[in-house]
Amino acid sequence: MPQASRIFNEWAKLPCTFDEFNTKVKVHQAKYFPTCSPLPGVPELLDGLTSANPKIHIALASSSNAQNFNLKTSHLQHIFRHFPAERRLLGDDPRIPAGKGKPAPDIYLLALKTVNDIVAREGKEEPIKPEECLVLEDAVPGVEAGRRAGMQVVWCPHPGLLEECKDNQKEVLAGLTGGSKESDVNHVPNARARFDDGHATLLHSLEDFPYEKFGIHVKHS
Repeated sequence: MPQASRIFNEWAKLPCTFDEFNTKVKVHQAKYFPTCSPLPGVPELLDGLTSANPKIHIALASSSNAQNFNLKTSHLQHIFRHFPAERRLLGDDPRIPAGKGKPAPDIYLLALKTVNDIVAREGKEEPIKPEECLVLEDAVPGVEAGRRAGMQVVWCPHPGLLEECKDNQKEVLAGLTGGSKESDVNHVPNARARFDDGHATLLHSLEDFPYEKFGIHVKHS
């Protein structure tokens, strides 16, 4: 978070210091985060994934630190009940090296390891491979992180962000918007993204999620 704030402050050339900017941001976060609500379709999507057969393992991989995460989610326990504490990976997790937040793939690879550790304990399934994972993201760095982890990605951005990215949507979906380096992807099979390679999908809404497109079978009420 401090690195992202510093980068934004330098890029925007704001008429205030980094510390002043950070202080103002925290005031707004404290005011507005507790009023957050899920995107349309998210409760139904989580219910659908939970009911899937074969079983779908889900985890949360958020860049938010624990304090901000709690501000945003403490009033939404009906949503986050789908993510037990062990399956919640946050931006200040000590297992994520400094400077390796999104768009680096580390948090998604850690989420996969966490799930596979659970799978191994249960002893009923084979380990899940990166290419078998589906990442749901709203942010450009998150799309890049998922692609660099060798995973499939669904990008559902805010309409304003989509407008900003209208000229480089293919680059965003391929995860080629800035941070990718050869040294980051060599250890992950099939992580060399290409335009229109079929491993990323743009959705304008999470309502009526196309489960079949991703080979997911859910119980319909």
